[in-house]
Amino acid sequence: MANAHHRVISASRRTDIPAFFMPWFMEGIARGEFEVTNPYNRRVTRVAAAAPPVHTIVFWSKNFGPFLEGNYGGRLQAMGYHLYFQFTINSENRVLEPNLPGLDRRLGQLRRLCDRFGPRSVNWRFDPICFYRFEGEGPFNNLGDAGRIADAAAAAGIRRCTVSFMDLYAKIRKRTARRPGVAFVELPREEKIEVLLGLEHRLKARHIRLFTCCESDLLSALPARSTVRAGACIPSALFMELHGGELSLKRDAGQRVKSGCGCRVSADVGSYDLHRCGHDCLYCYARSGGESSPSSTQTADASAGKGQHRR
Repeated sequence: MANAHHRVISASRRTDIPAFFMPWFMEGIARGEFEVTNPYNRRVTRVAAAAPPVHTIVFWSKNFGPFLEGNYGGRLQAMGYHLYFQFTINSENRVLEPNLPGLDRRLGQLRRLCDRFGPRSVNWRFDPICFYRFEGEGPFNNLGDAGRIADAAAAAGIRRCTVSFMDLYAKIRKRTARRPGVAFVELPREEKIEVLLGLEHRLKARHIRLFTCCESDLLSALPARSTVRAGACIPSALFMELHGGELSLKRDAGQRVKSGCGCRVSADVGSYDLHRCGHDCLYCYARSGGESSPSSTQTADASAGKGQHRR
């Protein structure tokens, strides 16, 4: 039976801590706990942060540059923490992701993470897959660099990729209404399946397995020959395989289990309100529909082109 005192910290589904908030995170580590406010009922809980009881920290980011330059990973490992990385690398696209480093820099970060922490501790996310119209033209999508990213990921030793399609929430409709000329396009299920099968074929040639995040409806409609499976962004069984110890394999009831989320229990320490991400992605689920995220000294150079790609 898993030791109830061993746990996983997620840092974080709610913001990009490795890009913007690592000093804050390290303060919590030094204190031995985080105070976390539930975004729905505003209840404050304390999350123990010492190792143990923390077994693994899962970092989510689109820009691991500040994390790597600050040697935060090495410092945390020296304290006894195991680390796992969810690295979202999408095609270069200034319409959808205006404040990210250029793709070359991000692929360099991927290589450094794999060299330093091992490729099994790094999961590449191409997420979300977006279709949209821009200035009356299109539809465009953000799949154009997928092959280039897959080549770099395979060369770094990556063997897993997680994808999902953008969910057109009301807050995203509100946000795009403030951006004249941009409108997201919702694909029919049959076309999404075609996209998934195309990605599966492309990645299989590079020995990368394709997983989905909360896409149970699509998975149920894939042909029997497909090897695409539901993913788990908090894969605690893998953490035990990599580092030993015992963790709960209970599903995280706070996630979208009915939509196919396979995540195991973890404690997320980020905040939508206190840790507003500076990437300013147009499709972001975390921030409200009308707000603009603050600028940061760690935002990317904006020299790349728009990078739209036709369907």
